[in-house]
Amino acid sequence: MRSRYTAFTTQDLEHALASWHPDTRPDRADLARSLADTRWLRLDVRGTTGGGPFDDEGTVEFVAIARTEQGRRELHEISHFTRVDGSWLYVRGDLAATRH
Repeated sequence: MRSRYTAFTTQDLEHALASWHPDTRPDRADLARSLADTRWLRLDVRGTTGGGPFDDEGTVEFVAIARTEQGRRELHEISHFTRVDGSWLYVRGDLAATRH
């Protein structure tokens, strides 16, 4: 999760795409636009389930704070990950609450 957040803060498109499960990965151009339009400021991890050395699935609940052209944005999400060939890949996120 933290490496994905860092990819978003540094606009590292390649890592953001590589850490996304191929079944749910967005289009490269769409993600590039999203990265360019948002300045992520802070990540607070609220909790996790699974994700241990013997697990193949896990979740991370987090709140991320960003600035966009529209102002402050708060993203509260429960992210779902799966292990593929030893690497954790982001599958999807369920919004817990979003404020703009």
